[in-house]
Amino acid sequence: MTPGQADALVVVDVQRDFLPGGSLAVAQGDRVIGPINRLLEHFAARGLPLFASRDWHPPDHCSFRERGGPWPVHCVAGSAGAAFSEGLRLPAQACVVSKATRPESDSYSAFGGTDLGHRLREAGVTRLFVTGLATDYCVLHTVTDALAAGFAVVVVRDAVAAVDAQPGDGDRAIERMRGLGAHFADTAEILAGAAVQ
Repeated sequence: MTPGQADALVVVDVQRDFLPGGSLAVAQGDRVIGPINRLLEHFAARGLPLFASRDWHPPDHCSFRERGGPWPVHCVAGSAGAAFSEGLRLPAQACVVSKATRPESDSYSAFGGTDLGHRLREAGVTRLFVTGLATDYCVLHTVTDALAAGFAVVVVRDAVAAVDAQPGDGDRAIERMRGLGAHFADTAEILAGAAVQ
């Protein structure tokens, strides 16, 4: 399946705090970077839209344990941990979407409280290729919201990774996305123009 003019690539939260060594690390989360970079190059070479979401939390964000939330402090706006991975080759033309920017409001989805949907519609996008971290949280919620908004979605299997806070969370998230109508493909299949499943 060759991405066409109505397609966009969405890179979800490939930030240092979600990678090995970070404060909320996804085990082997860095394995998604190579496939994502190949897709970034492929989409950029065709002039297709590129979007990258990031958690961009204030220091007193409601998701932090100190505030009664479930997570350690992570991705505080402007901090080293909130930066995109040094290995991520994000082109200058990529649009960055910051989410969960207010202390009292959390959002796993790249659509939640952002203008991502508007930007995609303005660009004439009807199908999203979704990559990033983590399968069972921000990827799942981004895909769910995208489908609810009427976008077709392809989740890139080798370009997502799960937290698995509970064993099997990642697999359950994949089944949920599939049940909602998401398609799945590997990077090699996309680059080769193969059909999605």
